[in-house]
Amino acid sequence: MALLRSLSIQRTAIGLVYGRNSSKSSNSVAVAACRSFHQRGSKTTSTAGEGATSESTRGVNGARFLHSGERPLQASALVQPDLVAGDTVKRSMKQESSQEKNPSPAGSPQRDPLDVSFNDPIAAFKSKTTGELIRAYLVYMICSSEKLVEHNMTLMKLARNLLGQKLFVLLMKSSFYGHFVAGENRHTIVPALERLRSFGVKPILDYSVEEDITQEEAEKREVESSVSSAGDKKEEGSMPQYHVDKSFADRRYKVSSARTYFYLNEATCERNMEIFIKCLEAVSGATFGTGITAIKLTALGRPQLLLQLSEVIMRTRKYMEDMVGGQGNVLTHHKTIKDLEKYYATLGDNKDVKEFLNNVTSDKEGILHLFPWSGIVDEDSQLSDTFRVPDPQTGQMRRLISQIPPKEEEMFRNMIRRLNTIVKAAADLDVRIMVDAEQTYFQPAISRITLEMMRKYNKDKAIVFNTYQCYLRETFREVNTDLEQAKRQNFYFGAKLVRGAYMDQERDRAKSLGYPDPVNPTFEATTEMYHKTLSECLRRIKLMKDCDDDARKIGIMVASHNEDTVRFAIQQMKEIGISPEDKVICFGQLLGMCDYITFPLGQAGYSAYKYIPYGPVEEVLPYLSRRAQENKGVLKKIKKEKRLLLSEIRRRLMRGQLFYKPKGNYVPI
Repeated sequence: MALLRSLSIQRTAIGLVYGRNSSKSSNSVAVAACRSFHQRGSKTTSTAGEGATSESTRGVNGARFLHSGERPLQASALVQPDLVAGDTVKRSMKQESSQEKNPSPAGSPQRDPLDVSFNDPIAAFKSKTTGELIRAYLVYMICSSEKLVEHNMTLMKLARNLLGQKLFVLLMKSSFYGHFVAGENRHTIVPALERLRSFGVKPILDYSVEEDITQEEAEKREVESSVSSAGDKKEEGSMPQYHVDKSFADRRYKVSSARTYFYLNEATCERNMEIFIKCLEAVSGATFGTGITAIKLTALGRPQLLLQLSEVIMRTRKYMEDMVGGQGNVLTHHKTIKDLEKYYATLGDNKDVKEFLNNVTSDKEGILHLFPWSGIVDEDSQLSDTFRVPDPQTGQMRRLISQIPPKEEEMFRNMIRRLNTIVKAAADLDVRIMVDAEQTYFQPAISRITLEMMRKYNKDKAIVFNTYQCYLRETFREVNTDLEQAKRQNFYFGAKLVRGAYMDQERDRAKSLGYPDPVNPTFEATTEMYHKTLSECLRRIKLMKDCDDDARKIGIMVASHNEDTVRFAIQQMKEIGISPEDKVICFGQLLGMCDYITFPLGQAGYSAYKYIPYGPVEEVLPYLSRRAQENKGVLKKIKKEKRLLLSEIRRRLMRGQLFYKPKGNYVPI
C-alpha cells in the first residue's frame, strides 16, 4: 500500500525540445580559418617525444560559470512552459500512442524525438521489464539509507555467511548485482548486450573482478612495487608527488568510483592482459564493431615505472621552462632546434649535446618532444640512457631519472609489450580501447604512453582513447596540447572527458606532501573546465568540417551523469552544425545509473554507451560496494530516477502492462 500511495502522488513534467538552427560564419572567415588550419597540419620529421598528460558523480545540477561569449543553458528554457505538474502519465500515454501510430518506415531504424529535460519515463525505461523497474526502485531506496550504505560490505559478507553461497548469490542477482552488473562471464552477458543494442545503446565492457584485500596488504604491495630495488633516491630536482608515501599507499582511500589494481607480480599482469583481450573478443562478438573495452595501465605493470616516467616528464617541462621561459608541455613553447642550439652555443662543439639534439622530435612548426618517445614505445631503448639532458652551463649530461636496474628495464618493456598486444588485438577486432585516467602521480606517464599508442594505431580511425579528468586545473591545457600533437603528427585523436574519480584523495595527498593542489577549487570550476574543454574539441571538429577535412580525426566521449553537461553538449552540437551521424561525439554512463539520460539519447539517434561491468557474483562485491557508496553521494539524481521509476510503474499498472516485454527496433548510430 505504501508503494501504491507513493505511485498515486507521483508528479513530473515532460517537455519535447527542438534545437535552434545552427549558424555559420561568413565565407571569408571560414576560408581564412581553413588556410590557417592546413598551414599547421604538417607531419613530423623525426621520431622522438616528451611528456603529456572515471567519472565521479559527487555533484549534480550545480551552477556553473561559462566563459565570456557563452550563453548559459538553463533547463527551464528547454521545457515547454505550458506543461502542468501531474501531466506525466497522460503526456507519456500520448507520446506512446503517437509512436505507435507513426512507426518508422519499413527497413529503417526507429528514431524518437529527444526530451532534453530528461523527464520522459517511457523513453528511459522501455528497455526494462516491470520486475526490473521494481528492483531498481528498491536498490535506490537502499542507496538512500546512509547507514546501510556505510556498512554495505560488512552487511554483504554477513548475509553470505548466514544464507550460504547459493542463497546469497540468488539474493544478489535479485538486487544489487542484477541491477549494476550484466552477468558472470562473456557468454552470459550476450543477451544483455543484445537488448541494449536493440534500444540504441552500445557497451563499454569491463571485467569488474576486484581483489578484496586489507588496507595493510594494499599498503605493503604498493610500497614494495613503487620503489626501485636500487632504492628510492630523491636526487636534486626530484618532485615529492612522484614518490610513494605510505600514508597514501592504499590507493582506494576516499575513492568510490574507480577500480584499483595493486601490483603483485609479472604473472598477474600477464593474466590481466589476457582478461582485457577476452573483453575485446566479447565486445567484438556482440556489438558488430561498435563496442569499447576499458583498461588501466596499473593493471599491466609495476607502478614504480609509471612514477619514475611521470617524474621524468614533469622534470623535462621544468627544464624547458627554466631555459626558455613560459610553462607547459614542450611543444607549447614553439621552439625550434636552432633555438636550442643558441641556448647551448656557449658549450662549443659538444658531442653529447649534438647527439641529444639529433634525437629531438620536431617538425617545421618547432619541437614536439625532447626525447625519442616513439623509440621508447616501439623499440628496446633503455630508459636510464634515454632521459638525459645537457646542463646549459657545463654541457655535462644530466639524468632526469635515477638509474634503473636491468630487471626493471625489462619490466617496463613487458608493460609496453602487454599494452601493444591489447591494442593490436583491438585493431584486429575493430573494437575501441579506452585507457582510464588514474592518480595525478601516474597520469603524465599514462597519457604519454597512450598518445604514443594513438600515433602508432590511430592512423585510419580512432582505436585508442585517452581519458581526461576535468576536476584537474591543467585539463584544458593538456587536451589542447594533445590535440595539437595529433594534428602535427597526423593521427586520429580520441578522448573521454570525465569529471574525475580521485578528488578527495588528491587534495589530501597534496596537502600532506607539500605540493600544489592539482584539483579545481569548486564543483562549478570543474563544470566550467569540462564545458570549456568540450567546446574547444567541438570548435576544432567544426573547423575540420568547414575545411572538408575528415572531422572524425577527433572523437570525444562525454562521459557524464550530469544532465546539464549532456544538455550543454547537445546544444553545442546543434549550434555549430555537428549531427549524431557525424559520429564524432558520443555519450556514456554506468550500467544501472542515469538510464533516463542514456536510453533517450540512444533512441533519438545519438551515439550512447553504457559502461558494462561483468564477473562472478562473489568476485564483484568490491565493485558493488563502490556503486552503493557512489549513489549515496548523488541523492538528487537518485531522487529523480526514483520519481521516474514510480511514474513508469504506475503507467504500466494503469495500462495493464504489468507483464510488459521489452522489444526494441533501434539501431545504434
